[in-house]
Amino acid sequence: MIQEKIGIRIRELRRETGLSQEKFALKIGMDRTYFSSVESGKRNISIVNLEKIANGLDLTLSELFKGV
Repeated sequence: MIQEKIGIRIRELRRETGLSQEKFALKIGMDRTYFSSVESGKRNISIVNLEKIANGLDLTLSELFKGV
């Protein structure tokens, strides 16, 4: 499922930053439980929230989706 693949990609990239889910969610202005459900592939996330995540990772949207 595409949501799971995106969630895995986001989790891998976030872990590379060394930030916990809580600290990363705070950094991008997103609720931690919502962010957790994105990483676990349980959310059909909006493009607006994907952009927040990409910006928080210092990536473009295309870089975020690389390999998905």
